[in-house]
Amino acid sequence: MPNLKHNDYASATLALHAGYEYEGKRTTSVPLYQSSAYSFESLEQAANRFSLKEIGYTYSRMANPTIDVLAKRLAAIEGGAMSAVVASGSAAIFYAVLNLAECGDNILYANKIYGGTQTLFVHTLKRLGISCKSFDLDDLGTLEEAIDEKTKLIFFESLSNPQIAIADIEKIAQIAKKHNIISICDNTVATAFLHKPFKFGVDVSVYSLTKYINGQGSTLGGVIIERKGLNEVLINNPRYTQFNTPNEAYHGLVYADLNLPLFCSRILLEWLRNTGASLSPFNAWQLLQGLETLDLRIQKHSQNALKIAQFLQAHPLVEEVNYPALKTSPYHKLLQKYFKNNQASGLLSFEAKSFEAAQRICNELKLFSLVVNIGDSKSLIIHPFSTTHSQLSEEELKAAGITPKTLRLSIGLEDANDLIADLKQAIEKED
Repeated sequence: MPNLKHNDYASATLALHAGYEYEGKRTTSVPLYQSSAYSFESLEQAANRFSLKEIGYTYSRMANPTIDVLAKRLAAIEGGAMSAVVASGSAAIFYAVLNLAECGDNILYANKIYGGTQTLFVHTLKRLGISCKSFDLDDLGTLEEAIDEKTKLIFFESLSNPQIAIADIEKIAQIAKKHNIISICDNTVATAFLHKPFKFGVDVSVYSLTKYINGQGSTLGGVIIERKGLNEVLINNPRYTQFNTPNEAYHGLVYADLNLPLFCSRILLEWLRNTGASLSPFNAWQLLQGLETLDLRIQKHSQNALKIAQFLQAHPLVEEVNYPALKTSPYHKLLQKYFKNNQASGLLSFEAKSFEAAQRICNELKLFSLVVNIGDSKSLIIHPFSTTHSQLSEEELKAAGITPKTLRLSIGLEDANDLIADLKQAIEKED
């Protein structure tokens, strides 16, 4: 499918065709280029590529043909200008932050995000001299109050893990634009098949490809995608001098002078080149297989999850259910505004009657596996307080809405009635 444009086709079509021109033997499956490096036609060509006078393959730490197809396909589905594919979702978030913030700067993050991300922000970045401040996702006045001249980005999740809260995405983007700050949305749980951040003004979208895009629990991966026109925010913006001043590693090159999408180009040319959290070509090939069926899978995940959320909401031994597709959810109106077909993915959480009841449910389930991943074709359960959010302080757990009674479910593709029966027997199991 030559010259496939981002806006010409629906996401389901782009997931099957974008980024691959059927070169070489015209294989219908994207070839796996399992190569670490590439031969040059001449020393002159090699020198030109290393000096960025010519764009081309040098080493798979920075670029690989199979990975490039995945990167182009993900950017096309999201409606972005360019993407940079990396080894994991954590690496994607880390590189996106390092691309904007340096020692002495600060970043702002929503109080309802994945525990591992919060640990990265609060503890790891502190060692690099980058401070972090949280804002209340449900009170965006706290966001604007926290902004100062050293603030370099605003980070949030479109559908938070594990609270299943929805941000007022358009309002966050408006606040970011008002202050000329880059907004970053983690769209892992929603995926571009349910929500597209760029349509509501977000600047950068990040993903753990390990989750719904892979869909099988078999492969790690991450991606950073920048919106079209982001260069206009970066060029001559005093907050982002790294894009506008000479880079000594490239003999004085100024990124702003490149006729390329600057955000992702700098990640490839600087962070991947120098620190190497690269995706393997084989993992990229596996992720391409999962991406082809995501449009259908995310619908089934969402349908199953709604049925299970309704069952849990009606059960007398369940205190509270968090799922935005429920009409009683405080986030239902935001779901209707921002999400396709009022679907909310396969992720939900609920409050058991006690910590002991939560433990018992985890241990008694038969079809649900006790796993920290999400987005698998098989259903999963985890106790965030003991695992994914266990590094958070008491105060941070309270702000994030995580209690000892909280259970997170990742609903798979099984028959919903079988999953409900399994949950019923586990919830009603006596001590």
